[in-house]
Amino acid sequence: MRKLPDAQQTTTSTVVSNLDLLQSLLTSIPTTKIFKGKWSLISTKLTLLKTHLSDLSEFPANPLSRELLNSLSQTLLVSLSLSTTCQNDAVPHKLKTQNDIDSVSTKLDSHISDCDVLIKSGVLQDQNAIVSQSKRESVRVESRNLITRLQIGTTESRNSAMDSLLGLLQEDDKNVLIAVAQGVVPVLVRLLDSSSSPEIKEKTVTAIARVSKVDSSKHVLVAEGLLLLHDLLRVIESGSGFAKEKACIALQALSHSKENARAIGSRGGISSLLEICQAGTPSSQAAAAGVLRNLAAFDDITENFVEENAIPILLGVSNSGTALAQENAVGCLCNLVTGDENLKVLVAREGGIECLKNFWDSAPAVRSLEVAVELLRSLASCPPIAEVLVLEGFLSKIVAVLNCGVLGVRIAAAKAVFVMGFNSKARKELGECGCIPPLVKMLDGKAVEEREAAAKALSGIMVYAGNKRIFRKEERGTVSVVQLLDPLKQSLDKKYPVSILVSLVQSKKCRKQMVASGACLYLPKLVQMDVEGAKKLLESLGRGKLWGVFSRP
Repeated sequence: MRKLPDAQQTTTSTVVSNLDLLQSLLTSIPTTKIFKGKWSLISTKLTLLKTHLSDLSEFPANPLSRELLNSLSQTLLVSLSLSTTCQNDAVPHKLKTQNDIDSVSTKLDSHISDCDVLIKSGVLQDQNAIVSQSKRESVRVESRNLITRLQIGTTESRNSAMDSLLGLLQEDDKNVLIAVAQGVVPVLVRLLDSSSSPEIKEKTVTAIARVSKVDSSKHVLVAEGLLLLHDLLRVIESGSGFAKEKACIALQALSHSKENARAIGSRGGISSLLEICQAGTPSSQAAAAGVLRNLAAFDDITENFVEENAIPILLGVSNSGTALAQENAVGCLCNLVTGDENLKVLVAREGGIECLKNFWDSAPAVRSLEVAVELLRSLASCPPIAEVLVLEGFLSKIVAVLNCGVLGVRIAAAKAVFVMGFNSKARKELGECGCIPPLVKMLDGKAVEEREAAAKALSGIMVYAGNKRIFRKEERGTVSVVQLLDPLKQSLDKKYPVSILVSLVQSKKCRKQMVASGACLYLPKLVQMDVEGAKKLLESLGRGKLWGVFSRP
């Protein structure tokens, strides 16, 4: 006969011991004389437990199964003692006995649930799999073990498991992906929703925030829907400062959809987030402003911001928060005012231009200026504000970032040039500030959006005659514009390069460059496509050829 390993013998022995206790209890219950209904319910639970114990006996020893079996033994011993007491008609302290029976019944429910989780989790099969396996497989086994521990046992044991899980998740993003694949997110969401321990809730939010920082895991959080969203909102309403920060980090991953944005707005989330912006820790301010920035992108939510008097609060953060908090606050303001003239005026009246200037001048990195340039462009679309922006010296600031090495900032700056060139004086000043050379350089950029933004900006400021003279001094200017006419480059709006060339066609030198670069080959197709200005440009070049001004040496 095959001898079982010592550990498995121990497990089997404990299971047998529990089965003996369980059978004794099942035998004792029919002889109870009081609380028969409660004992009948307990008897049903014992029958289910009997099946689970038989299943557990088939697996090797495991710390989780040993802990569960030992806990079950204690419950069964207490139950057996209570059943003996209830075999008498007259029981002293009857109310206490009733409460004890209810407590035992609840514990049996917990044991049944824990057995079910333990058997279905697969951790029992993993017992002998850790010795000779890869690191990835080791993390998988450990993740599954910790996920199981989060679902069974006492509050203390779950708290310990959460500490271990956080340690695992913090090591690297791969561990997060493995844990997510093993099903950690639904378990964390249920724990956040059901746990009565503030400490476990705080750690659970921390784990969820960690998952939210790994892009390829965010969709799993989104799939949890409104339950997770509402639990996180409860945390930012009444959690600790640390928990609020982590909840805001998680909400940043969930606030990109219109449905979730509406839910946050309707549940008073914007008010809670603004409170954090006013009185939270520096890092929680940054996270809260990040959520608000996402929410402000949806027109449906704008009214919630107005009702909560958000503009002054956001301007305050953009003036005095951390660098990230300032960037998120400016980004939020930018999203809010886009398309709303009244809010643009309100921001300007509340000191928004000065805030923007301070943020621009103190930005720790050029990359963070993208939101500032976007806000500038949005505000400048309101003519009265645009005039103030010119007086405050923002034209030279825009030109300075046209030369930067960050693509997004360059594109935003080029778009801002187009808006800021709202009259002849502004166009003249833009040209004098030196915006034309960097815009010409951008015409040869790799990104289509960069080339189009530059062409659009140039088409606007070339209305001023002095800027045409500056452009003609750029060696590759005309050639680069003509290349943008190529019909094969379909994603670029052709009306902007056409507009630039129309403004230059009176120059003999430019006409020669246009023809030599192939403009006459591209323009007939653009005329067929009904591109604005193409026909006029083609006719102008045609007349030039008739006059013989394009003769080649």
